[in-house]
Amino acid sequence: MRGLFFVLGTGLSVLLTGFGQAPSPQPPAAPKPPDIGAGAEVNAAYVRENYSKYEYKVAMRDGIKLFTAVYTPKDVMEGKKYPILMVRTPYSVAPYGEDQFPATVGPSAWFAREKFIFVYQDVRGRYMSEGDFTIVRPQKPVKKSAQDTDESTDAYDTVDWLVKNVNGNTGKVGIWGISQPGFFATASLIDSHPALVAVSPQAPVTDYYLGDDSYHNGAFMLAARFNMYQGFRPRGDEPTPPLPMLPFDYGTPDGYEFYLSLGPLANADERYFKNSQPYWSMNVKNPTYNEFWQARSIWKHLKDVKPAVMIVGGWYDQEDPQGLFRQFYQLKSHSPDTTDMLVVGPWVHGGFSRGDGDRVGNVTFGSKTALYYREKIEFPFFMHYLKGQDNGTRPKAWVFETGVNQWRRFDEWPPKEAKPTSLFLSENGKIAWQRPAASGVDEYISDPAKPVPYIGHVLMGVRYDFMTEDQRFAASRTDVLVYKTEPLDHDITMSGPITVDLKVSTSGTDSDFDVKLIDVFPGKYPDYDANPNVPPPAARTLPANVIQLGGYQELIRGEPFRGKYRKSLTDPIPFEPGKPDRITFQMPDVLHTFRTGHRIMVQVQSSWFPLTDRNPQKFLDITKAASADFVKAMERVYWGGADGSRIEIPMIQ
Repeated sequence: MRGLFFVLGTGLSVLLTGFGQAPSPQPPAAPKPPDIGAGAEVNAAYVRENYSKYEYKVAMRDGIKLFTAVYTPKDVMEGKKYPILMVRTPYSVAPYGEDQFPATVGPSAWFAREKFIFVYQDVRGRYMSEGDFTIVRPQKPVKKSAQDTDESTDAYDTVDWLVKNVNGNTGKVGIWGISQPGFFATASLIDSHPALVAVSPQAPVTDYYLGDDSYHNGAFMLAARFNMYQGFRPRGDEPTPPLPMLPFDYGTPDGYEFYLSLGPLANADERYFKNSQPYWSMNVKNPTYNEFWQARSIWKHLKDVKPAVMIVGGWYDQEDPQGLFRQFYQLKSHSPDTTDMLVVGPWVHGGFSRGDGDRVGNVTFGSKTALYYREKIEFPFFMHYLKGQDNGTRPKAWVFETGVNQWRRFDEWPPKEAKPTSLFLSENGKIAWQRPAASGVDEYISDPAKPVPYIGHVLMGVRYDFMTEDQRFAASRTDVLVYKTEPLDHDITMSGPITVDLKVSTSGTDSDFDVKLIDVFPGKYPDYDANPNVPPPAARTLPANVIQLGGYQELIRGEPFRGKYRKSLTDPIPFEPGKPDRITFQMPDVLHTFRTGHRIMVQVQSSWFPLTDRNPQKFLDITKAASADFVKAMERVYWGGADGSRIEIPMIQ
């Protein structure tokens, strides 16, 4: 894993020594453009000139002290008062030292210029804080003593200390965080301190097993977790700042080659982690949604929430695509009086916090969506609740509609006008809008020795923008089933969660069934960046691997499903070889319009490598599988008749 600078939800640029997934090969970082309407440039010199820095060790109720850096506007000495805006993070609050200043403070330059009291805290057991660190520490709904702690009590105790001890604060506090810091923001909502009035979990880690970082429908997210845990390791017994680490040497630029040569999952521990990486071990040793994971399901504790909440995420979040929706729906059902808002844009993991947000991979969105979010949505939210600014009403859902590339506001989510509509898999690779009277079956051989790659080119790890990748490479494989509509004669908008309902069988006793929803562009679709004054491609030389958008198969949603969990994520059961059975699950929400002339495509396959680990296609504990356990299987998908396979979409016509 390469050391690089990356914003990790602290608002600070820290040296990534493996702490969090470094999405494999990204383009070199361009200079960060100023925000819309930017005034004075915000950099380390600006922060030093306008803020005083203090470092504290804040005692929790059990006596453990947490390292806390506070940046206070200098004019508090003249009697000015400011609200507090805080991040709690496992990724370091560097730079350390009261004479060391970061390049910026707050979620964006808007906040630094406006002025708040900014607080950054190393969570319990990380870097300069005392105590022991536990990834996604379990919530304790019942405290047995005054010394009983979890992340919500640490947040409460920190807020309590800050409002009582930091000079010049107004008594109002906001918390925000991206990814794991988003988990800590969520924890602060539970039995929150009265001074905490606004919280924004952003791309939040919410449930490692249920569709976020570690497991999707029972399938292990292999490449991302391997990459993450090469660097994110336990600290020593005593507080210490980040230490430099050597990058991991994969020995090849080809992730498909590396992970295939790895062999069974158990080899990772023996060869590379040497049985000394507890965070990797906790993942692979808990392949079911057991008590270990259920205790870490922070979203289940979101009840009777008092602060205003803004939940933020991206349609193309390659790490935590499900967490924001799980939190939003939990608040909707268990905390209906909470003032909350869902914000979703066309972003990768944390992409709203940096750059323009005008494109992901080969797909562009026609505007600078991330800049819009930072100025028009995020900044006004905190200004309203922390500084009392009357800056307009906030909808229940403020979301970007891909396909037509426009922001939409809804009074509820999913929109009430969205109606469940079925796409029926049909004969000859077609998708029908009516249930086919005839029935049949399509089949393919799934070979674990030749798994379907998740991208069509050589790359290590998980590409940060793979969720818009062209799927034409997969459509040409014999172990991928392809179904598509005729060209659409009108726009079709999908808004909300998508339900997959497959009738399948396998010659094995376990198999994965991975489903992808795809937008197929017309054959004459123009390239976004094409210059109309340049001769057509036939008259000029193009790079050998150029992607042209005519016929592009844009991935809109895709999810794996490990078949043995079709009845329960806690109690897997084998398939009876050759006997049809049913797999039903939900994909994360979308807001996407398939334009007139486009086609809707569905692909079904039984591997997605190395995005997910390989299924041996035998019913066994995959974490203990040997090489000989991996066998070919005949997979069948049944269509038509009264119970054929279908995809249910929430459609707005």
